[in-house]
Amino acid sequence: MLTKQNNQNKQNLLPVTALLGGAIIWGLLWYPYRVLEQAEISGSIATAITYFIALVLGLVAFRKDLRMSHIAGGEPYLLLGIALFAGWTNLAYVLGVIHGEVMRVLLLFYLAPLWTVVFSRLLLKERLSRHGYLVIVISLAGAVTMLWEPESGSLLPSTYGDWMGLSAGFMFALLNVLSRKDQYHNVQSKSVAVWMGVALTGYIYSLFLPDLVLSSISMNSYLLLLGLGIIVFVLSVIVQYGVTHVPANRAIVIMLFELVVAAVAAYFLTDEAMTPKSWMGGALIVSASLFSARMNRE
Repeated sequence: MLTKQNNQNKQNLLPVTALLGGAIIWGLLWYPYRVLEQAEISGSIATAITYFIALVLGLVAFRKDLRMSHIAGGEPYLLLGIALFAGWTNLAYVLGVIHGEVMRVLLLFYLAPLWTVVFSRLLLKERLSRHGYLVIVISLAGAVTMLWEPESGSLLPSTYGDWMGLSAGFMFALLNVLSRKDQYHNVQSKSVAVWMGVALTGYIYSLFLPDLVLSSISMNSYLLLLGLGIIVFVLSVIVQYGVTHVPANRAIVIMLFELVVAAVAAYFLTDEAMTPKSWMGGALIVSASLFSARMNRE
């Protein structure tokens, strides 16, 4: 009996550890992209390359689970939407943390539960619970607190990084809702769609930038890009494993640890400092994310 309980505890611990590890890595992943930017490899090109590496690894690892008849079956337009929204989400996230204040970008990204509530109502016809209304009110209060500029009276994001963080969260919510709506395609197909969508979006965006001379990239940068591609692939797999085996209300709380890691990393690796107004708005946004976890219990 004791052995059975120990095995059960180990089975529960593994997906939680996977999510916690994913949150830690996501909280640090912005820094290598900044290093690449300083090496004159733009965020869009770095994103395209790293996700292309993840795509190649995924095609090799999942080759037995990918069949064209399955991909083209069901509602293939949902898979296309997943690819497009994943492309925007991940590219905007990378560009945001490169060119903006890391914590502000992440906090604006974590407005995603607000958009998820809205899109779940519109696209999935889910009823809005009292916790859903709380998520909307608290998220909006947090956004207003962070973005409001008393001098101009504007509530719009004032920097490029803020716009990227906000749009990344918006598209992330659409991505999640479409993934839930698509019950036909397996996880492997959706993962490949995500990697392909991000790689293509990053490549298309980079076409509008000055050409990068590949010979000018140092060996260290090539190794960093390769390492990031492998990390993106592994991270996608372990986080998907975690969210599959951990209840959504627990998963979102664990993933919020990303903010703690990012705050500590930004403190030691950059000279960025959050204003009291931003901290207050951030606290409201985090509270809204915690309330969104309560929605999953109803």
